[in-house]
Amino acid sequence: MDISLRQLRALSVVTLAIAAGCSIGSVDQASQLSQSSTYTVEEGELLVTVTEDGNVESANNIDIKCKVAGGSSILWIVEDGKEVKAGDKLVELDAASLEDEIAAQQIAYNKAKTAVIQAEKNHEVAKISVREYLEGTYVQELEVAETQITIAEENLRSAKNSLNYSERMFQRGYISELELESQQFAVKRAQLELNSANTAKKVLEEFTKPKMLEELQSAVDTAAATMESEQAAFTVEENKLNRLKTQIDNCTILAPQDGMVVYANERGGRFGQQGNSTIEEGATVRDLQTILRLPDLAQMQVKVNVHETKVEEIQLDMRARVNVQGRELVGYVTSIANQPESTSFFQGNVKEYATKVKVEGEPEGLKPGMTAEVEILVAHLKGVKTVPVSCIVEKRNQFYCWVVNGGEPEKRLVELGLTNDQVVEVKSGLEVGEQVLRNPRAVVEEARSGDGSSEQMEDEADVTEKFGKERPTRPVEDGPSRGPGSNPRGEDGPSRSGPPGGGRSFNPEQFDKDGDGKVSKAEAPERMQSFFDRIDSDGDGFLDSSELKSMSRPRGGPGGGGPGGRPN
Repeated sequence: MDISLRQLRALSVVTLAIAAGCSIGSVDQASQLSQSSTYTVEEGELLVTVTEDGNVESANNIDIKCKVAGGSSILWIVEDGKEVKAGDKLVELDAASLEDEIAAQQIAYNKAKTAVIQAEKNHEVAKISVREYLEGTYVQELEVAETQITIAEENLRSAKNSLNYSERMFQRGYISELELESQQFAVKRAQLELNSANTAKKVLEEFTKPKMLEELQSAVDTAAATMESEQAAFTVEENKLNRLKTQIDNCTILAPQDGMVVYANERGGRFGQQGNSTIEEGATVRDLQTILRLPDLAQMQVKVNVHETKVEEIQLDMRARVNVQGRELVGYVTSIANQPESTSFFQGNVKEYATKVKVEGEPEGLKPGMTAEVEILVAHLKGVKTVPVSCIVEKRNQFYCWVVNGGEPEKRLVELGLTNDQVVEVKSGLEVGEQVLRNPRAVVEEARSGDGSSEQMEDEADVTEKFGKERPTRPVEDGPSRGPGSNPRGEDGPSRSGPPGGGRSFNPEQFDKDGDGKVSKAEAPERMQSFFDRIDSDGDGFLDSSELKSMSRPRGGPGGGGPGGRPN
């Protein structure tokens, strides 16, 4: 992980200030060199760390939240910082409004229960009606129909016997023809009565019975649906009542375990004001708002906010040193946020990322909220060459230092590695034992201002590298139209209304198709041919570079043409 340009620029601010002060005057370079201090390149250890301040907190907090729907107000709360045991009362919330709601809900609950009982009875009655018809009414009606058939059959048999007897008597002359006809009618009537009885039984079995069963079963289904609906409504009312009773229970909050009480008063917001309402007696709390915390004091950590320029250097499980009120503790990085913390108005655009360092062991005496200084070990390099950061000069994204060789400063290109804000690792370019200037800008002119022409070449190379190569100028004929009045550089020719003005210059090579260095009238664009003769001042039928330049001078201004764009 090499040093970044931004870091080195920040580290060299003091060096630049010293160089500016030392550069005043015209002291001889040799005299300056003899008076400047040097540093001997050596191998050794390099500790790269990130140091930030943070706050101690528990790695395992139990949040005590308000579980009253719609929120409530605090009637009583345990003192902040008090040690409590499991089962101790921590908070008592206002339950007056809940008691009124429970009374109203109890009435709705009883009404729903009454409706359920009535629906269940109606359902039982409907089921009994089905059994009553199948096992009682239908059987009775069927017996009546069969009785009528039996009686009709007996009457028919008796009428037929009487008719036979009457026919014999009529043949012997004992009865009249009228009496015989009467017996014949009696047989017909008995037959009709038997047919009617059979039809009645058929209607009962094939139509009346299915219809009555459908009606009775429909009543059963309707009663069942009504019962289920009333039961569902009752369940809703019962659940509401139970929830309200649970809310009453939630108004008294007990400690789930032993621990120390910490009020959940967290600061935040644009101007550093409290993001949540202050936790105190009489304060209103929202539903699911954290009121208290019971930290596990056996598992502590430190939360620090690391600047965005340093957060990329930190990785999980990196070792750290934690200093709390003079106590030296050790720990390791457990989490690094991937989004910056919200900032206040006064912080501007500073981006910081929350990083948590777990404290090893179970140190006694640590309490949430204590201020701690955390130093995270990024790298521990052994046997590396290092020099002070004041020895390094950045030029064109490269780093240089000046080695004292035979009493003269020698410029060296160096490759840098890690830095701890005081010394920087040198991967290549220097050897152990060499003497380097500590502040080369103060005594070496090249370190301050560059080396003339080579500097200009580097500038041009730097511009090309950043912005790419310059695009070639397009011919006028190929340039796309940009709308009325537009004339982008290198894309449009002269204005359609006459010779171009506004200080624009034209290259004859854009129109010189035969390569003779001049533009003939035939080679000129169509829109230029209308004023070609006015521009051709020598009348040779060609436009050279000087004539085109005179055409491009501003009209009506110094050195420009007269009215209408004519040359003066």
